[in-house]
Amino acid sequence: MSSLRTSTIHSYLIMTSSSATVAASYYDSSDADRFYAEIWGGEDIHIGLYQSADQAIASASERTVQALIELAGPPPVEGCVVDLGSGYGGASRQIAKQWQVNVHAVNISAVENIRHRDLNKAAGLSSQIKVHDASFEAVPLSDGIADVVWSQDAILHSGNRLQVMQEVSRLLKPGGVFVLTDPMACDGIEPDALQPILDRIHLSDLASPERYRLWAEASGMNRQVWQDRTEMLVRHYTRVREELQRRHQELTSVISPDYLSRMDAGLGHWIDGGTQGRLCWGLMRFVKA
Repeated sequence: MSSLRTSTIHSYLIMTSSSATVAASYYDSSDADRFYAEIWGGEDIHIGLYQSADQAIASASERTVQALIELAGPPPVEGCVVDLGSGYGGASRQIAKQWQVNVHAVNISAVENIRHRDLNKAAGLSSQIKVHDASFEAVPLSDGIADVVWSQDAILHSGNRLQVMQEVSRLLKPGGVFVLTDPMACDGIEPDALQPILDRIHLSDLASPERYRLWAEASGMNRQVWQDRTEMLVRHYTRVREELQRRHQELTSVISPDYLSRMDAGLGHWIDGGTQGRLCWGLMRFVKA
C-alpha cells in the first residue's frame, strides 16, 4: 500500500466528526432506509423543485438534479465529477449518463451504498461510477481530481463544514466548479431559534448562505450564484408529510410506528422553520480560483 493511500485512510479515520458518525448510524437504520426508499422513490434523497403543489416527490427531485446540471455549466470533456453525500446515487447516475463522465460517489452510509451499487449495476453504469464508503470530511481521493464537485442536502450533517469546503477545494482542479444545495439557517438566525430541528438531526447549528460564502473564500473558492428557493423547502417537506400521513397504515407494516411519529413531528418543524423565515434553501455555484 502506498504512503499516500495509507495517509488518506489515516486521515479518514481521525477526521470524521461525531456528527458524520451519527448521520451514518441514522441512514443505516432499517427504518430510515425503508422510509426514504418508499417516500422519496429510492433514487434521490433531496429537496425537489416543484411545478405544482401535488407533483410527485420523485419527479420534483429529478428536476433539482437537472437544475444543478444546468447550473454547473458545460459538461467536462473526459472529466471527473465527485458527488459528496451521494445517497442512493440518483444524481450520480444522471450525471454519468448525461455527461458521459466518470463519477466518484462519496457516502458514509453503507446501507445506502449497497442500494446505490445495485442500481448502478442495473443501469449498466458500474464502470462509470465508483462508490466510496467514506465521509466527505476526509475524501479518499487525490488532489485536483475533479472538474466538478456536487453535493445535495448532505453537508448539513457535518460537524465541520469549513473542513468539507476545504476538501471540496482540494479535490477541484483550478477553475473547477462546485454546485451545492443544503438546508440552512437564514443569515442572522441564532441556533436557539432552530432547536427542535437541531435536536432532531443531532447538530449544534446549521450553515447559512453567508457562512458558505465565507467558508468558500477561506478555502480558495468564490461564490458566483446563490438562488434562494426556500419556498421549495416548505413545499417539499409538506409533500413528504402528506405522503407519510396518506400512507401511514401501509408504512407501519415495514417501518416502526415510533419512527413514523418522530418523522411526522420533525417534518412539521422543518415546515414551520421555512414558513417563519428561520430556514432557507437554494442552489449555489462556486468556482475554484
